[in-house]
Amino acid sequence: MKKAIHPADYRPVVFEDLASGAKFLIGSTISTSETTTFDGKEFPKATVEISSKSHPFYTGEDRLLDKTGRVERFKQRAAKKK
Repeated sequence: MKKAIHPADYRPVVFEDLASGAKFLIGSTISTSETTTFDGKEFPKATVEISSKSHPFYTGEDRLLDKTGRVERFKQRAAKKK
């Protein structure tokens, strides 16, 4: 493996899936101020809304992910165009 090819701020980061609660330890350069414990060690933590543990394509489940207000904003735009 080649030495010194990663940026200086490359380190292990825990990504936490908000939808399923799953946690992944992955090397990343993402900046974050939160920390969490993973396998007994302290790591920086980044949260994601969806990952392979909760995405319908990977899980085979039908899941409705609706952001608050999206439907209402669409209906208002559609009403204005009529």
